Amino acid sequence: MSRVLLISANTCVSPMPVYPLGMALIATALKKNGHETRQFDLLCNQLCDRENSKKNDSLTQILLEFKPDFVGISVRNIDNVDSLATKKNWYLAPLKDLVSQIKEACGAPVIIGGPAFSIMPENILELSNADFGVVGEGEITFNRLIDDLLKKKNPPRIIRPDKKLMEAPDFLSPLYERPLLDYYVDKSGMVNYQTKRGCPYGCNYCSYPLIEGKKFRKQDPEFVVENLIRLKKQFNVNTLFFTDSVFNDPQGDYLKIAELMVQKNCNMKWAAYFRPRKTSRSELELLKASGLYAMEVGSDAACDITLKGINKNFLFEDVLAFNEACSKAAIPCAHFFMFGGPGETPATIVQSLKNIEQLKKSVVFVFSGIRILPRTGIADIAKEQGILDKNDPLLKPRYYVSPLVDKKKMDANITAAFHKQKGRFFPPEKGEMRMKALQVFGFKGLLWDMILNTSPRRKKKSRLR
Repeated sequence: MSRVLLISANTCVSPMPVYPLGMALIATALKKNGHETRQFDLLCNQLCDRENSKKNDSLTQILLEFKPDFVGISVRNIDNVDSLATKKNWYLAPLKDLVSQIKEACGAPVIIGGPAFSIMPENILELSNADFGVVGEGEITFNRLIDDLLKKKNPPRIIRPDKKLMEAPDFLSPLYERPLLDYYVDKSGMVNYQTKRGCPYGCNYCSYPLIEGKKFRKQDPEFVVENLIRLKKQFNVNTLFFTDSVFNDPQGDYLKIAELMVQKNCNMKWAAYFRPRKTSRSELELLKASGLYAMEVGSDAACDITLKGINKNFLFEDVLAFNEACSKAAIPCAHFFMFGGPGETPATIVQSLKNIEQLKKSVVFVFSGIRILPRTGIADIAKEQGILDKNDPLLKPRYYVSPLVDKKKMDANITAAFHKQKGRFFPPEKGEMRMKALQVFGFKGLLWDMILNTSPRRKKKSRLR
């Protein structure tokens, strides 16, 4: 068939380096369709290039040696969604140079995709000067595009999945590669895996439904655990992060995965994103027995008015109950909150800070303002309120802040409330600095959970065997 080089363009390491799972899945799909495929990770190869004092020298080398017929680029992040970040946080800036480098080294068509691209495909395609773009999951559509190009057809520049593909994905096992696994386990202490796609909750700021669809589409629990066992046996991976939009689905399939992990003696530690909802002690004990060691909780707003403002269908009392249950089960939780959303007022800021004080034995990360993304409810609200110009492409970060609050005063209030508070981080960059300090001493993993642990975690060798 053809030679396809896949490139993960992500170089973001905050809060930690994340394995390019999307690229690994596309590699499997291409291989299944008979194509010869190679995977190249810009982040993994940065160290080598720095030592050579040449920008992307290793990429040029593989382009000249492999001579691909097609080059695919996966773009994971647009920015870090933190309005107060002091470092450069717009990740699309190098994209055009990357495409230019590829075209200078070979004449292959450049096809761009990934989560960031799927959020604003037209604008990123124009910015990057790539030849084609694939929106959403690409296991089928990427192959179809290559087939059309090989047959000399004239496909549109942007390929979108039809509804049937979104409803019934052909779940594949990621084509993990040892050198990449070795790098990410060494740097972050874990590897990521996704058990389902989509999100049905409709939070008005979120891009998950745009990228993956508006309902959960789940892998069979047996299939999930088979892949986990393969990671364990073949690559000696001991720690996972499940990257589902929400791991604890209301139907309880996540519990079936946990049951199988116990039955099959997976013996792996794992963490995931959780939604604050009623969870029994027996369910939490099962999750712990399967290897759960920490939860990242999408609480998102800290009082009922602002929860309603971002279209959450739970109350803060649900957040408190969930945190208390996890605390009793000795499961560390990190809560993420956004201040300044629709309905925020000086009074709700005061109430939210009081509410956060009630979250015992937990870590809290707070964001100021909400990143506005295209085709979201909060973008519509921002336009109606005159905060956002209707023609703003939103390529550069724009943040929603309620017109009823003064952002500087809001930020000052949060800073004062968190002063000398253990496990309270504002802006999130402060938490990342704390985590990086732990990394210097050889600690791996989420790391925020160590703040709640009175006994120091033993360092472990992280290189794969």
